[in-house]
Amino acid sequence: MQHWLKRYELRTRRAAEPHGGEARTVQRECSVHGRTTFVKYGARDHHRCEQCRKDRVVAHRRKVKALLIAEAGGGCALCGYDRYAGALQFHHLDRETKSFNLGLRGIARSLERCRAEASKCVLLCANCHTEVEGGVAVVR
Repeated sequence: MQHWLKRYELRTRRAAEPHGGEARTVQRECSVHGRTTFVKYGARDHHRCEQCRKDRVVAHRRKVKALLIAEAGGGCALCGYDRYAGALQFHHLDRETKSFNLGLRGIARSLERCRAEASKCVLLCANCHTEVEGGVAVVR
């Protein structure tokens, strides 16, 4: 691609039409969401409801987090808070060994990779995590 195409955010015809001119999205009927956008995945002619796919990713992430929380003791290591999983966070004990942030949005990783990363962490509630990061509390 010519350097001036990128610089001025111009697109070539091929880049503007993915898969050799084929449309990536189509409107279809979903049994859950009704008439909605379906997105083509892979080289095969396979389309999935965009909203159903998003819902499955969210459900997968919640399931993985629930498993990791249970494996980490089920509650905050400092105060014992355990009422809401959304308020529990994984604090890396050593930033040098941190491969990725477990709470990073938009990235779905395998359970095995998440388990390996969680083994480098301690489970804290949001309040205790903020205090540890601020230097007010210390994780033992």
